Amino acid sequence: MFTAQGPTFRELAVQALSSVEHGYDLLAPKFDHTPFRTPRPVLTSVARALHDLGPFGSGLDLCCGTGAGTEVLRQVCGERVTGVDISAGMLAVARATARAHPADPARPAHVDGEAAAAAGPREEWVRADARALPFGPVFDLAVSFGAFGHFLPRERPGLFAQVHSVLRPGGRFVFPIVAPSPPGSVAYWALLAFDAAMRVRNALWHPPFVMYYRPFRLTEVRAELVRAGFRVELSALAELGRRPDGSPRCRLVVATRSV
Repeated sequence: MFTAQGPTFRELAVQALSSVEHGYDLLAPKFDHTPFRTPRPVLTSVARALHDLGPFGSGLDLCCGTGAGTEVLRQVCGERVTGVDISAGMLAVARATARAHPADPARPAHVDGEAAAAAGPREEWVRADARALPFGPVFDLAVSFGAFGHFLPRERPGLFAQVHSVLRPGGRFVFPIVAPSPPGSVAYWALLAFDAAMRVRNALWHPPFVMYYRPFRLTEVRAELVRAGFRVELSALAELGRRPDGSPRCRLVVATRSV
């Protein structure tokens, strides 16, 4: 699961016994060499879907980590791309990666002028808690990849309200959601065991490290988005395949701020 450049078992153990913020500060230099980074096929599939929905002006990558989502935003946003995360370490890696791999001048231009197209969107990195975003309604698009397990179910309504508040009317909040593993499968039991281990860890050790992915269920999430003021649409990410019952392995949630 890990490359030779990834963290050692000891490093992962130290991270797991830290807070979410400090744990990711520690993991940041090696995060992209772990299976925790959003897989490239997911990023590519979402980027293709966003091209069909766009173009967009300003984009926000919520809980950006080392910048996987901002790579997607650079392809569909013409004016500004903002990554926000609570971990200074993850932001530092994202910033360094962006400098080392500047925007591709050959990408489709969504802004006027050849010079602007060549330069790509303006990029900024902001350290902030996603539950208290320091922005007004200035974004046309917000995305998030793999971060929702770090929020307890009771925190999600407030989180979605924050995203709603930073989008312009008509702005979209977009994220992929993977279908749950079939009960009894290896993946099902592995996720259940991980969830149980995290709950035991948090009962015995402080500060807590919140990482619970099983409670992020599509039906509940969709209802919470509607209550936050979004109009919600779903589409299958066909490139990522289908389960044996014919249902998509991964869906794209497109939540649009109506007012």
